[in-house]
Amino acid sequence: MQDWIEKHGVSEVECIVPDLAGAARGKTITAAKFNGGQALRLPQCIFLQSVAGSYPELFNKIMPTDLDMLLQPDASTIRIQPWSTRKTAQVINDCFDKDDKPIEFAPRFVLRKVLDLYRAEGWKPVVAPELEFYLLQPNLNPTEPLQPPTGGTGREQKKGQSFNIDAVNDFASMFDDMHNYCKTQALEIDGLIHEEGIAQMEINLLHGDPLDLADQAFLFKRTVRETALRHNLQATFMAKPIENQPGSAMHIHQSVVDLDSGENIFPTAQGMPNKLLLSHIAGLQQFLPDAMALILPYVNSYRRIVRDMSAPINFQWGFDNRTVGFRVPDNEPKSMRVENRLASADVNPYLAIATSLACGYIGMKQGLRPTEPLTGSAYNEPAQLSRDWYRSLERLSQSQSLRDVLGDAFIDVYVAVKEVEFDNFMNVISPWEREHLLLNV
Repeated sequence: MQDWIEKHGVSEVECIVPDLAGAARGKTITAAKFNGGQALRLPQCIFLQSVAGSYPELFNKIMPTDLDMLLQPDASTIRIQPWSTRKTAQVINDCFDKDDKPIEFAPRFVLRKVLDLYRAEGWKPVVAPELEFYLLQPNLNPTEPLQPPTGGTGREQKKGQSFNIDAVNDFASMFDDMHNYCKTQALEIDGLIHEEGIAQMEINLLHGDPLDLADQAFLFKRTVRETALRHNLQATFMAKPIENQPGSAMHIHQSVVDLDSGENIFPTAQGMPNKLLLSHIAGLQQFLPDAMALILPYVNSYRRIVRDMSAPINFQWGFDNRTVGFRVPDNEPKSMRVENRLASADVNPYLAIATSLACGYIGMKQGLRPTEPLTGSAYNEPAQLSRDWYRSLERLSQSQSLRDVLGDAFIDVYVAVKEVEFDNFMNVISPWEREHLLLNV
């Protein structure tokens, strides 16, 4: 890294850590200090801070002295940060305590832990995330509804423009800068489309190693927000930013290859789904109901789960069926995989990928069998996904299977932080309540 920094003429280095929300925490230091090798420290409490900036009671129980942790930069993640005026690098860090033990509730460690379970079986997961987001007019007043932006044509979009090339090109200058920023950071975008909502977009990342793809998704979310600001726009990965519009998801395509041969382990010799793929799907069906709080992390996430609004409402699976929660695309055998369509775009990508792979892993280890594949519309089937944020937290807390894979320390911290966020939300009175309850009850 020292040679890399000198070669690129870097003057500052952003040492960043993804927190529970998937936001970048850390420090910006001079290149000279970074190259000096001095250990960087951050308080462990960054993982116990809610998205609203408050802390759970658990904070005083597990770290009453607000302990520091040591940052260890992952050399494979060092990149130019392209939007600063000064030549700036960024590097993602792993976190350790003073005894050189990993911080168990750090999201990057949680994903590494799941990948180690696969490695012990001689397997390596492969993932490809798809991230949906909205472009918006700048909004400085949170009490006002969000509005669609004006593009190059000077006109606001009034309706969805699914797969419309010209609707994407209306924001061509912003997307040109976004692509350049992504290229500088080696973020491998495989595709960009206009989604169903007004000014709703989707990017696909090229498939690969889960930790690298989680890093890329983490950096991409930051990148598109920064790019939008430079074009007098806002980009949001909020799951449901505009009422009566489709929500935004993070779909996760996942397969598994053999570590020795590098071949996909999901197809039979005849190119059909084998028992391992079916067990992987069964694990998703059986254990994701307990993990909803991890892939739908906020109260707003549950607003996306509406029948006929392009989001799954149950845990059905099927072949080339976009209405189900778990879709097996119609691809050649070597690309056989399952697409988890349940996670919302507001997730922490490390935790979403770790959770999805963990559920599939448990299914494979236990040899579970899925339901029969659905051939019709899943929207004609009963809804199964939880619509209750707090109940989802209770189910996660009580799931021994997920605790065994993801770790007690992580589950306890995550649930405690989310309970604080729930309390914060319950203290806010919405316009709907004032309009319909104030004088009518």
